[in-house]
Amino acid sequence: MSEDKWDTMRALHAEGLGRNAIAREMGIAPAAISRTAARLGLTFDRSQIQAATAARLADLAERRSLLAEDLITDAEKLRAQIWQPHLYWDWGGKDHDYDDKLADEPTPGDKRALMGAAGMAIDRSLKLSPAEVSAGGEEEARSMLGNLFTGLAALANQDHEPPGEEAE
Repeated sequence: MSEDKWDTMRALHAEGLGRNAIAREMGIAPAAISRTAARLGLTFDRSQIQAATAARLADLAERRSLLAEDLITDAEKLRAQIWQPHLYWDWGGKDHDYDDKLADEPTPGDKRALMGAAGMAIDRSLKLSPAEVSAGGEEEARSMLGNLFTGLAALANQDHEPPGEEAE
């Protein structure tokens, strides 16, 4: 930015405008505003940006949670269809007619497809909102495995003799 625009930038900065607002007002790239501000010793209050970013992240987390809940509901509906009556139909043939048949439940192939779709919905929901692990559960598992390995190592280090034979 040329020096003749510095006073305008200082004035806009003094009014409390942020970097992007100054850039829009002056018709200059935000990066040029940042470089010039650094040269002039001006700083921008980022607390509002940080608060807005935190609010946006919280909103996105809530939306992911709601979507994950919807996917679980979809999975439940798909799974229920596996055992419900299913209407099979077709349209066509040489007479171009419509035929349908109500079956007691879907065919094994259709059941597999429904279960796959339900599983995919559950999988996607877990990626959006992972299942919670109980507090201390991970530490308990590590402790249990540590104790198991310690016990196995102790057994491996003992001198074992075949049963029925005694040391002389």
